[in-house]
Amino acid sequence: MKDTKTEFKLFSIIEWKKEERYLREQHKNGWEFVAVNFIGLYHFKKCEPKDVVYQLDYNPESVTQKAEYIQMFHDCGWEYLQNFFGYSYFRKEAAFMNGADEEIFCDDASRLDMMKRVLRHRMTPLFVIFFLIIIPQIILQSQFDTFETHFLLAIFCILLVVYLVFFAIFFIQFWKYSRNIHK
Repeated sequence: MKDTKTEFKLFSIIEWKKEERYLREQHKNGWEFVAVNFIGLYHFKKCEPKDVVYQLDYNPESVTQKAEYIQMFHDCGWEYLQNFFGYSYFRKEAAFMNGADEEIFCDDASRLDMMKRVLRHRMTPLFVIFFLIIIPQIILQSQFDTFETHFLLAIFCILLVVYLVFFAIFFIQFWKYSRNIHK
């Protein structure tokens, strides 16, 4: 039997909870998370099945003070695993949790702050691309009547729809989370 496995999974920047649940289920099934890479390949090694909680924190500034950042979580019993596109991966056995709902974030406001960091660092470049490339290209390509410009117009219109859907999903989730906190 193989001692390692690799699975292809894609999680959007707003699906950290889903990713945490996926990693926890893998560990419960005897596959310890080792690493993830830029093309969505999750690497696991065979282990004793346990209930291990995985948590993600989005903090791209942590690389400047990485030792202090990791030590802060280590002091609370969290094992640091890796950094991946600004997300830091941590895990802790459920048996060592101080209550069933223990998280690396002590409250909802801290989680909202993480979402604001995601918005600032991940969504801002997407807005720039959207407003400085996609919108101008749609306007430009719609002014000509050739096969090539119609093809490019179709591509940029598809990108427009994809970006708008992505923005809508992110902002709806952000708004719902923010609204739940402020109730």
